[in-house]
Amino acid sequence: MTRELRVFSTIAVQSALEELAPRFEVANGIRLEVTWNTAPVLVKRLQGGETADVLILNRAGIDTMTREGRVLARSEVTLASSATAIAIKAGAARPDISTPEALKRALLAARAISYTDPAAGGASGIYFAKLLERLGIAEAVNAKTRFPPPAGLSGDFLLTGEADLAVQQIPELLQVPGIEIVGPLPGELHMVTVFVAGIEAQTPQRGAAAALIDFLRTDTARDVFRAKGLDP
Repeated sequence: MTRELRVFSTIAVQSALEELAPRFEVANGIRLEVTWNTAPVLVKRLQGGETADVLILNRAGIDTMTREGRVLARSEVTLASSATAIAIKAGAARPDISTPEALKRALLAARAISYTDPAAGGASGIYFAKLLERLGIAEAVNAKTRFPPPAGLSGDFLLTGEADLAVQQIPELLQVPGIEIVGPLPGELHMVTVFVAGIEAQTPQRGAAAALIDFLRTDTARDVFRAKGLDP
């Protein structure tokens, strides 16, 4: 009988894990049941009583779960990191975002933009909302912002013409065919999120959970992470 391993994973690594999961399942005879969402939403679900065998969250999420005794001691492993970037529809004019001032001008000039709703808890959305305040353009930009649904992709609005610029982490932008990444946030505005895997402290499947995490650290897995815009 095929065993089942429950995984709570941030959407930032979804494209990589979806490619890697079938390989792990075939090699180990274990089916992965993955729940996707932003790390803060997954943390709230865990705090509300839900359980998983493996957690793949951002560093802040894993740290929260560790403090609450939900992560098995010494099971934490850094898998990869990702930068937040700006994207456009393929073939559109590429704005200058080479400096903070250039980025500010590009955001003000755009007809509409999309970024992750900070209320949904995504790292890029929270950071970008604070960045708009820092640049002094929050009111102007948010008045023309389209937020994707929870666990959604901001790049989708580029394809429909509802936004000229999309802001999200590189792996999430790469999930949308037909768009192009202009580049990461410039200079001192650059923002990188680190993603960490850990074993749930109370899981009865520690061996299988450890096998998955070990697999996600193999050269094969690292190659997939890189191809999906993550830096292992």
